[in-house]
Amino acid sequence: MEIERKFLIEKLPKELERYPHTRLEQGYLCTSPVVRVRRDGDDYYLTYKSAGLMAREEYNLPLNETSYNHLKEKADGRIISKTRYRIPLTETLTIELDVFDPPFAPLYLAEVEFPSIPDAKAFIPPEWFGKEVTEDPAYHNSVMSLMK
Repeated sequence: MEIERKFLIEKLPKELERYPHTRLEQGYLCTSPVVRVRRDGDDYYLTYKSAGLMAREEYNLPLNETSYNHLKEKADGRIISKTRYRIPLTETLTIELDVFDPPFAPLYLAEVEFPSIPDAKAFIPPEWFGKEVTEDPAYHNSVMSLMK
């Protein structure tokens, strides 16, 4: 189960490059349900996500580079590329800050994953977080990939 809240970010934190980060590239074979292929650095995955906004089922299966490239060619819509920064928030929570490449730049989205729905609902975001978009499907990457 993936339980996360999403927020728009208007201004990037200072010294962002000091945090661990990786390049992501992903395409969507299907958007309902979501079936995605992703390259995360040198790792490759096929992911299934059920319907839902804050909480939904998620399953990741490893791929090799050849399989990823083969499936990526079958993706509908745009391939999304971005840099993901992992910023520690507490001992158990990490902010995943995505800095999108064109054509979505200068979009910055922060996601925080939680162990439970009550934990997610009790979360008080840092002051530098902007508008919450957890319940807005327009900010799901699968929906964004289909934008013209």
